[in-house]
Amino acid sequence: MREIGNLKRREVGRWKNNRAENSLQPFRQREAAMLKFRRTKTLQKFVAVHGQIHNHFNSERHLVSREIYKQRRSAALAEWRAVAA
Repeated sequence: MREIGNLKRREVGRWKNNRAENSLQPFRQREAAMLKFRRTKTLQKFVAVHGQIHNHFNSERHLVSREIYKQRRSAALAEWRAVAA
């Protein structure tokens, strides 16, 4: 740093790197989940099925009222039981 004249621009501190580290957290969580699978093909099969089920049941609760949320959940659960049975 001294050779290129960049010594004074370096910021060192306890929380200076938090923004960079926090932005990588979702990526690291996905990476850790992927490491649990030994083969890529197994991971792809799981993700294909899980994505469909997750999209079916994920209804973004914060955007709708309680009654509408309960109606959608019961309809999704009834459809899931019909498909699974």
